[in-house]
Amino acid sequence: FGLIFKRDVMQRVNFLIRRPEFIQYLNKRNFEEPLLMERMGPDGSLSLMLQAFPFGQKRHLLLVQDVTDLQKADAMRRDFVANVSHEIRTPLTVLSGFVETMQTLELADADRDHYLGLMAQQAERMQSLVSDLLTLSKLEGSPAPNRQGLVLTSQLIDKCVADAQGLSEVLAGGSHRFTSDVSHDAQLAGSVDELSSALGNLLSNAVRYTPAGGRIDVRFEVLPDGSANLSVTDTGPGIAPEHLPRLTERFYRVDRSRSRETGGTGLGLAIVKHAIQRHGGQVSIRSDLGVGSTFLLHFPADRVRRVNPHLR
Repeated sequence: FGLIFKRDVMQRVNFLIRRPEFIQYLNKRNFEEPLLMERMGPDGSLSLMLQAFPFGQKRHLLLVQDVTDLQKADAMRRDFVANVSHEIRTPLTVLSGFVETMQTLELADADRDHYLGLMAQQAERMQSLVSDLLTLSKLEGSPAPNRQGLVLTSQLIDKCVADAQGLSEVLAGGSHRFTSDVSHDAQLAGSVDELSSALGNLLSNAVRYTPAGGRIDVRFEVLPDGSANLSVTDTGPGIAPEHLPRLTERFYRVDRSRSRETGGTGLGLAIVKHAIQRHGGQVSIRSDLGVGSTFLLHFPADRVRRVNPHLR
């Protein structure tokens, strides 16, 4: 509140705190429920919970609690539930519509097979969504991975690139060109499943958003200070600067229709961010419209175990 003891001692509190809702709270003298005060400032929002309690004869004690983080967490939970409900509603609507059609109409074999195929696609979409939600829940609810498990980066990259090539076969007839550059091989200390999920999601996004015939490059390098960078670069359409800060938010999509067409759940980059942060690292994104994007995972030196140099 910006109070200064020497200046403000013995002053009336309604002179010092002039917010209308606070004055109204005092005047009503109904202190059974707390008052939530919110303020937007240059440093962001601030939420304060105030409540007056009897404190001796004809006195009250005003307790104030900073609940900014609690309010933000509550807002995130509400948004999360709303987004999940929205994402599930569409495939459920499609499924129920086709089920009703097949129950009420006589269909030719070809039409029935077509409807069943569309229903299978929607069921697979919901299954992918549930799988990603469970992955996020596991990442958020379990301890950070220890440093005893070691993952060889060249093997990690080869496996994830092979999976991405399989996805490219399905979506673009295998026309994407993949390259990998591991100038100095190393081991990353952590969880092989989480690191595979992070790199796999980046490569999956690159395949989904890079036009057929485009190039996808994976690069790993150990920096002079012992830390390391693992990056995925594509020749896709690029991302406008205003979208970059929010890309790792759950369900945030630059192009919703494009993401749904390619089977994305909107949770891939959120999984990447959580997995890398659990390894003490960071995610950074560079993108140029019409040129392509680079998603870079930076690992601290205490997670990198350098092995014999291996040119590939």
